[in-house]
Amino acid sequence: MATTNLETLTAAFTGIETITDPHQVAKLSQDYHTFSPVLVPKLAGKVGDIVVRPANEQEVIKVAAICAKLRVPVTVRGAGTGNYGQCVPMHGGVILDMTRLQEILWVKPGVARGEAGVKLAALDKKARESGWEMRMSPSTYRTATIAGFVAGGSGGIGSIQYGLLGDRGNLLGLRVVTLEDEPRVIELRGDDVQKVNHAWGINGIITEVEIPLAPAYPWAEVIVTFDDFMTAAKFGQSLGNADGMIKKIISVFASPIPQYFSALHQYIPEGTHPALLIVAEPSLELLSGLVQQYGGQIIYQKPAQEAGKGLNLAEYTWNHTTLHARTIDTSITYLQSIFPADKGLELVEELYHHFGDEVMMHLEFIRVNGRVIPAALQLVHYTTEERLNEIIHYHEAKGVFIANPHTYIIEDGGRKVIDPEQLKFKEMVDPYGLMNPGKSKVLEFKVIQN
Repeated sequence: MATTNLETLTAAFTGIETITDPHQVAKLSQDYHTFSPVLVPKLAGKVGDIVVRPANEQEVIKVAAICAKLRVPVTVRGAGTGNYGQCVPMHGGVILDMTRLQEILWVKPGVARGEAGVKLAALDKKARESGWEMRMSPSTYRTATIAGFVAGGSGGIGSIQYGLLGDRGNLLGLRVVTLEDEPRVIELRGDDVQKVNHAWGINGIITEVEIPLAPAYPWAEVIVTFDDFMTAAKFGQSLGNADGMIKKIISVFASPIPQYFSALHQYIPEGTHPALLIVAEPSLELLSGLVQQYGGQIIYQKPAQEAGKGLNLAEYTWNHTTLHARTIDTSITYLQSIFPADKGLELVEELYHHFGDEVMMHLEFIRVNGRVIPAALQLVHYTTEERLNEIIHYHEAKGVFIANPHTYIIEDGGRKVIDPEQLKFKEMVDPYGLMNPGKSKVLEFKVIQN
């Protein structure tokens, strides 16, 4: 912070909770970008100057006004469970911790609304009391916040049934505070929510989120093993395509990935390729027939009435897979891929054989534009940044979309370009370019031009 000293800033936030202890500020300036050996050195030492924790929207407005007046950068933070450095401040300033805004405002049939810091697990639990549940969540749903998921997430558990967070209808409303001299509160509804969805906190401060809900099912957890990886993948595709069967997770892992799942060793014989499933109990009867058709073996099954007890298979899927692997081997990193619908499994097979254990195949089946396709969070034995880029470019040359998790620049990651509507909205709500600066090529270029 070049123009405002810490004492001045702390005094300006009188009446609002602040943290100035350097160790705490440094901790709250981080996320899980440490999954990437490329990002670690690039983001080393990037910390905020002060953490501010508003308790309600009025305090958020006050913080926004102060930061606009003093031209102080603002990096909004939820639980910090993201993986790309979204909430790592590139230019110091204020870390705006939104986790105290925890009120679930209401749950109605098919829809819910909560403050930014509501934990996904808490919202899901509340919704289930009236027979509803969240449509989708990341594997970090126990700790992740609803606004953090909107700002930095894209899908996850439930995406096999309901698609991605950015799909029309999966996000109904957002309430946003602007970073102007006199901050405004803007309610975005319908397609306008996309102006802020997955924008990494550059487009205003989300204070409330409204989402659609799904009918709550009794969910059973199942592990199926196969002797051949591609057979497991074809089973996953078949289960995904069975529209009459209700699924929440279809995760397929190539051996030797299961070696990293210490708590599951007793259920997954060495050398086999497991599918971890969460399936609605009424679909279990049909599941056994499908497993038999593909020559698999059901080796673990937990009924819905035991949910919350013992193992939670969801926490071995999506990017929790990477977390488990890195707990054992810190040289492992990952990719994020979406295979084309027309030749998804053909490419999966080709890349599985081409890279072998250097790029271990981890598939997550999702629904995209009405079709079930394999996405992947492959585990990579990291050697050099150059080799990692070669692996990424090889995938892309084959037609695989890579949402690169080894960059903190929006355009170099999954977005490639920032939506022009998001840029227009940013110019309106953040005229001084204070929100999460340093995360976009086009925005940095505009700053240089000005």
